Amino acid sequence: MPTSSQDRILVLGIGNILWADEGFGVRVVEEFHRRYAVPDNVTILDGGTQGLYLVNYLEEADRLIVFDAIDYGLEPGQLKLVRDEEVPRFTGAKKMSLHQTGFQEVISAADLLGRCPKHLVLIGCQPLDLEDWGGPLTAPVRDKIEPAIDLAGQILAEWGVTVSRRSAPLSDTERLLANDIDHVNYEMRPA
Repeated sequence: MPTSSQDRILVLGIGNILWADEGFGVRVVEEFHRRYAVPDNVTILDGGTQGLYLVNYLEEADRLIVFDAIDYGLEPGQLKLVRDEEVPRFTGAKKMSLHQTGFQEVISAADLLGRCPKHLVLIGCQPLDLEDWGGPLTAPVRDKIEPAIDLAGQILAEWGVTVSRRSAPLSDTERLLANDIDHVNYEMRPA
């Protein structure tokens, strides 16, 4: 289903980079932004652990792609794509997000305000470790960053949005994460 040129699209990563695999969503959206330039109607956002503060961003979006660590009860590192009505919107449903203020509450609040995006896509990854304070993503979860980005690219293409590979690296001021909390500096630098 192609999108109209007027549709506003939000590509959002949520999670806490301080708790190992809990940082999956943030790391995926960070890498997506590092690799791809998007049209003006697409916003890329590191939502971190902002919880209900994200409602304003959802209110402004017609379509939403979310990356998150989700406990589906699957094998660690397994991706699961959930769309539209399959995305639980109400807090009475099984909690899908691992954050203190679940993303369900954000969706529910936007829905109650009558301003939830028309189309929702959740790209979730089954975590392995959520207890390692300050630890990196585990290998099975880190290995799903690339496939998650590819899935988002496919969804955007379905919506009629073309992303283009950046020809030049982002400057420090253009990155989503700075102050040495970006993926390379925080997790991947030599000890």
